[in-house]
Amino acid sequence: MSVDRNPRIANAIHSLIDHLVAGDVNEDKDSAEERHDACFDLARSILEQPGSPAISSDVNHASDLIKRKLIQSNPSQALRFSNLYTRLLSLPVLNQKWAILYLLYQLSDSPDPNEPLPLSPPRQPAAQRGPSRLTDKERSSRASSSKASTPAPRADEDPLNDAFAPGGLKKLPPEKPGRSLEEDRLEPQATGASQKKAARDVSLKSTLLADNSVDFEPSEITLLRDLPFTLQGLSSTTLPFVKETSIKLPPTLPPPIISLLHTLAEPSLLYKGLGTFVRSPAKGLLGQSLRAAIGNELRAYLTLVATLEGQIRRALAELDEDAPRCGIGKAGVTLKRCVVWTREATMGLRLMSLIAEESNSKQGGQLITLIHGFSTSHGDPVVGAFAERLLADVTRPFYDILRRWIYDGELSDPHLEFFVREQNPNTEDRKETKAKGQASVWNSKYEVVDAMVPSIITADFAQKVFLIGKSLNFIRHSCGDSQWVEAYSKTSSKELKYGDTATLETWIDEAYKTTMQRLMQLMSTRFHLFDHLQALKNYILLGQGDFIALLMESLAANLDRPAGAQYRHTLTAQLEHAIRGSNAQYDSDEVLRRLDARMLQLSHGDIGWDCFTLEYKIDAPVDVVVTEWGNRQYLKVFNFLWRIKRVEFALASTWRKCMTGARGVLQTSEEKVVQTWKSTRGVLAEMIHFVGQLQYYILFEVIESSWTELQKNIRKEDCTLDDLITAHTKYLTSITHKGLLGAKRRQYAVNEAGEADGGEDRNSYMVQLGELLRTMLAYRDSVDGLYSWSVSDFTRRQEVDAAGLTQRGNAGGKAPALDDEGELGGGGVVKSEFPALQERLRQLGSSFKTRLQILLGDLAYQPDVDMRFLGVSMNFNDVYQPVRRKAKGGSASAVKT
Repeated sequence: MSVDRNPRIANAIHSLIDHLVAGDVNEDKDSAEERHDACFDLARSILEQPGSPAISSDVNHASDLIKRKLIQSNPSQALRFSNLYTRLLSLPVLNQKWAILYLLYQLSDSPDPNEPLPLSPPRQPAAQRGPSRLTDKERSSRASSSKASTPAPRADEDPLNDAFAPGGLKKLPPEKPGRSLEEDRLEPQATGASQKKAARDVSLKSTLLADNSVDFEPSEITLLRDLPFTLQGLSSTTLPFVKETSIKLPPTLPPPIISLLHTLAEPSLLYKGLGTFVRSPAKGLLGQSLRAAIGNELRAYLTLVATLEGQIRRALAELDEDAPRCGIGKAGVTLKRCVVWTREATMGLRLMSLIAEESNSKQGGQLITLIHGFSTSHGDPVVGAFAERLLADVTRPFYDILRRWIYDGELSDPHLEFFVREQNPNTEDRKETKAKGQASVWNSKYEVVDAMVPSIITADFAQKVFLIGKSLNFIRHSCGDSQWVEAYSKTSSKELKYGDTATLETWIDEAYKTTMQRLMQLMSTRFHLFDHLQALKNYILLGQGDFIALLMESLAANLDRPAGAQYRHTLTAQLEHAIRGSNAQYDSDEVLRRLDARMLQLSHGDIGWDCFTLEYKIDAPVDVVVTEWGNRQYLKVFNFLWRIKRVEFALASTWRKCMTGARGVLQTSEEKVVQTWKSTRGVLAEMIHFVGQLQYYILFEVIESSWTELQKNIRKEDCTLDDLITAHTKYLTSITHKGLLGAKRRQYAVNEAGEADGGEDRNSYMVQLGELLRTMLAYRDSVDGLYSWSVSDFTRRQEVDAAGLTQRGNAGGKAPALDDEGELGGGGVVKSEFPALQERLRQLGSSFKTRLQILLGDLAYQPDVDMRFLGVSMNFNDVYQPVRRKAKGGSASAVKT
């Protein structure tokens, strides 16, 4: 130690002694100086020859001790201490920061020497007072014992550090012979003068209490002797348990003592109730875990009671029967002090009793939410810390189930305590879903129970956990890739526990990304999901135009026959012919082997066109995307498009035939026939235009745009199987709605007030389009009939020309003309079919135009822009007057679009 520092150190020691060692007003100056010098020598000897500390010089440990004490005594100063502690660490001059902090911690309970005593203690005779000075031998002995002592907690304190709650409730002091419990509350390394001050305070208070005490029966000593039994829930002579939930107090006690006993009876009753709860059977693993955690806390409480019992026995052994109240106050143990020492233990028992009572109606995640509510929502930090300790033990089964779910994909939850649960197939919702064909292994096996999601995790976190486990289970059982799941579990499985939420979220995110990537990789590579979706669009939604045209051409002759005359081998052969004759031949065998042609259920009078359908067979696990409901939607769209294609094919064939015949067999000089053929071709052209616009709208504006949106959604980097299923369902819904298969026709009814009341008709656009298609086919048949009549008329005229050249010469070389009734002029007897055909064509043409105008009127008031565009494209030159229908029985009005 340098010379210039010695005066500074000596001055600091003198100042510290003057501040800490209290003076005695009755002591003379020489004695005070001698006592001061003794303290100075003791301090110098400790500083110059320090012993090895019994604790590690950890500045963080000392800081934690101070911070914990501030939180318990003065929480508002804890934040200020944290700021000062940060500034202390930044000072490079101080080397022993931990020693400074620990010294301050040891001095925190020292009395203030500047604070006067409430009353002066009674003077004792000089003969009874001890010597005021220390002899040299005593001083050296005191100095050596002080050097041997350190400011470290002793080993015999360890069992009490866990008294009732590790690190939570206040600790009881260690048992040390010859000292009272009140004196032991002072830190063991306090200065000798401080200990004398504390002893003087106790003596003063005991004297005052003894002077004002009143005798009562049973005495406080008797009550103290029976108190440990009461705190353990056992009956005693003075404090018997009448029932499980009541204690009988002696009626002879004064009200203050009754009040103290009421307070001390609370932990005993709570302990008995909690003991009964711990022994009761639990509903599940979390209930068992809660009982085990409460049992551990009760054992810690018994340790506290045992320590208190030891203090009581020691105090009772030191009683002086001749002193007032037998000197119980000087012994350091009273009923009031027992109340103080058990106060925080009572708070812990009260909290556990409340949790135990409310847990009877809760299980699983609800139980965790209950305890977590005390941790986060309670204003008392002691209660929050206590609840946190309980959660650490209670949540272990929950995290075991969670670890098994997110790393193995297996749900090990025999008592239904986890928030993921197997679905019950017998519920109404499940039956309805299955009836609709929307059930699959993916969405009908597990479900999230919102009520069981604990508050320690968020809803998004729970959804991620649900998808991880469900994906692993699906990969293992449906995709047949259990080896990858087992390898993933071995390499990635980690121990999960409560407390480290940030790390847990990181692990969950990693598991989520890994499982989702693996599942999408399997679906796209091993099971060719995207190839199947493309094949469904090409073949079922008629996207492969050359294949559909060739198939329809090759099947036309067969499908014109009755449905009962269709044979499976014929359909299969024609399908194979269409594949080999189109670009479909370049598709993979995985796709082509799933394509099949079959007949739907037959009904009387059906022909092949009405029952034929294409089928694309989907098997597991792709059927979780293309469900039974999805297959029905594809079949529905195909049948509708196939009917449109059939009408287009029929109209095109008739149109070609008429255009070819116009240059030959259809030529005639009859004005009525020529006019009829002109109007017929005009209506035929309108129908072809309508079919072409309808096909274009469905194939391009609806299917192609919806397909583009589907590809955009499923090709995302973070796309999951749920996202894919949702996107595909949206794709099919969009096709059926915009494709006029599911959209409802808006009607405008007139209510009682005479105002238009918008609603939706029961009839869909499907009904309207079906009527239009049937009208067009009937018109095609009538045109074919007119064509046949024209051919027969042409043949008859040729025969007449060949057989009656002379008669025609006499008649001026003119062919016989048709009269107004369609009969041969000049008295012919052959009755013609022409008037009936003409009337039929006129009626069908008028019906087609009327139905089309109604359809255009309905489309004009659709909220969907694309559907309104269909009406505009069909009537781009305003040749039709769209009709808006009103209430039933009301007149229709024409509107301009």
